[in-house]
Amino acid sequence: MKPIWLALLLAFPICASAQIFDLGRALDIGKKAMQAKEATKEFTQEEEIALGEGVTAGFLGAAPLHPSQELQRYVNRVGKWLAMHTERADLPWTFAVIDTDTINAFAMPGGNILVSHGLVKRLANESELAGVLAHEIAHVVKKHQLTAIQSGAGTDFLSSVGKDLAADRIGRSGGGFLAQQGKTALANAGIDLLKNGVFLRPLDRSMEYEADRMAIVIASRSGYDPYGLVAALSMLAQMKGDSDGASIFSTHPAASDRIGELEKAMPALERFASHPQLESRFKQVVAK
Repeated sequence: MKPIWLALLLAFPICASAQIFDLGRALDIGKKAMQAKEATKEFTQEEEIALGEGVTAGFLGAAPLHPSQELQRYVNRVGKWLAMHTERADLPWTFAVIDTDTINAFAMPGGNILVSHGLVKRLANESELAGVLAHEIAHVVKKHQLTAIQSGAGTDFLSSVGKDLAADRIGRSGGGFLAQQGKTALANAGIDLLKNGVFLRPLDRSMEYEADRMAIVIASRSGYDPYGLVAALSMLAQMKGDSDGASIFSTHPAASDRIGELEKAMPALERFASHPQLESRFKQVVAK
């Protein structure tokens, strides 16, 4: 399995020019204001991907990938099949299992998704796995992490990448590919967002509920039983108080609350409940 992250350890320094004349100072202030304005614009897809690569690198620096290549290929195939049935199918989607018994899953901007082995091995079938992955896919499709990052990191985040990012945008004039300097600045910012805890803060409850609702639609479109996510949440609800589940309970609303919200949307998808759960195929890979 090819690496899904960039080994970005060195950031480019941002040096201020010498300010001798008052006019130069005034121009510099105006330039910085323009750059800040540029940095607050919506991320382009290239920028979103570069930022997500940095966050992914941070995760994999703390938790390695699970050694089973068969498991990695299986989860990646399921995830990519689901992603194909969304309006952002063109993203470079990559799905991987991290080797930890804690129970959680993480969606990075740009399409990298990590799910813990502790969560995967507690699922009962492929439709449950599809429900979990579809929930994370929905976060990426709706750009929930980007919204949270921009509102939660505030000016500190923008100032750390704004100069390189704005300069790259101005240089491209709306076209071309993201320059290496801009990629490096964004990827390093992604690593920092993980280190300082900004990325691990819980998303707004409304975003989590929206991702759940969207997940059952994605699963249904992809040929899975939409109740797979409900079953996975029921399993999590029974684990409350388990130390391995502490991670997901700290970053998501209570599983019982999520099930209650999903019950409002399930009647519209009842006709898809006959879709296969694919238990044997799932256990053939995961039980090894």
